[in-house]
Parts: sequence; C-alpha cells; structure tokens
Amino acid sequence: MVLTGAGISTDSGIPDFRGPQGVWTKNPEAEKQSTLQNYVADPEVRKRAWQSRLTSPAWQAQPNDGHRAFVTLEKRGKLDTLITQNIDGLHVKAGSSPARVIEIHGTMHEVVCLTCGERAAMERALARVRAGEADPPCRTCGGILKSATISFGQNLVVEDLERSERAAQECDLLLAVGSSLAVYPAAGVVPIAAAHGARVVIVNAEPTPFDDLADAVLRGSISEVLPAILGEA
Repeated sequence: MVLTGAGISTDSGIPDFRGPQGVWTKNPEAEKQSTLQNYVADPEVRKRAWQSRLTSPAWQAQPNDGHRAFVTLEKRGKLDTLITQNIDGLHVKAGSSPARVIEIHGTMHEVVCLTCGERAAMERALARVRAGEADPPCRTCGGILKSATISFGQNLVVEDLERSERAAQECDLLLAVGSSLAVYPAAGVVPIAAAHGARVVIVNAEPTPFDDLADAVLRGSISEVLPAILGEA
C-alpha cells in the first residue's frame, strides 16, 4: 500500500503546507481557511478561501513522474491500495484506478453544502465567484458551501478510514511518500502497518516522526526517487 502527501505534488507546481516554502509556513493566516470552526463562523475567512480556490495552482497542475510511478506499480500487480492526503486528484488523472485510490481528505473538485449535504462540481461555484458572489450560498437551501475536503475539526469519512486501516493491517509493504506524517488519523496507518509486520519505506524531503520506525528513509526529489527505486530511471 501507498500513503501520499502534499510533497508528491510539489513537482507539479502545487506547494505543500508545512515545508520550508509551504503555504502555511509562509502564511499562517491561511491555515484558518482549513479550520471548520473558523470557516463557518467568519464570512471574511470564507471570502478569502473562495479567492484562494479561484487562484489555486492545482487547476493547471499535471501529474508528474512520481504520480506515474504508482500507475506502473499498479500495472505490475503490486499496488493494492493508494491512500492520498491530497485533494488535487492527480493520482487518478495520472491513471491510477479510482477503485484503488482513497482520497482520505476529500476532493477540491466538488463543493458540499454544510446544511443539506448537496454536492456539486466546484467549477459551478467558482463561476459564481468570478461573477461577483464573494461567498456563494447553496442554491438549494441557502447554507454555507465549502470544498468537499476534510477540514481541521471535521471527521473523516468512516468507510475511508476503516478501509485505510484494513489495508495497513494486510499489506506487506507500506510506502509513505511526500507526507510529513504529522496529520492524524491518516498518519496512523504507518505504525499500524509496522505493527502487523509490514516493511515501511519513507520518501520525504524533511524528517518525519516515523523515520526511526522505517526500514528505509529516502530523501530527494520524489519525481526522481520513485522511478529510480521502481527500476525505471
């Protein structure tokens, strides 16, 4: 199984969050937009969040060799489950089977109403923002709209979490790539896998809390390291 974080998408032009050039490192205020309590309580936070969504580099991003390496691994019959903390959809865009990908923190490609639960394409809401609605409400019930992502203070989808933990218990090898392994419960799959006898390999630019637990820790550009360890370089 594989667990990926923001670091795998930096070579696609999407900045990570906690790295030296991370979104939250450079602008701690931006983290408020990812906290459910602040988002719901403060219309100004929502307005800034909509502007951030509008200008996100993720809309132009394309999969890199790191994403494509997992497609190769799947085609070889070696990849059972790919858990991603990313919301950019680049794994599926690269060619990974949607049935094998768990977007444990949701997706930026849809919006959801926090009142009635209705979901819709993000582009529809962004078109309203471009037309002048600073904080577009749900057209069905008037409730608050947000991206269909898991914010701080919001529970993960139970089925996704259970499936992730089950994969961690059953895998032979867990490959953690581009994740700070600091955000739970997603990061918890690493010690679960290790406790059930799996080998653990961590590929990340910065140290993680589980480096000492890993069988191998690799540093470097993910889009270069992954193809190399899969024998494609």
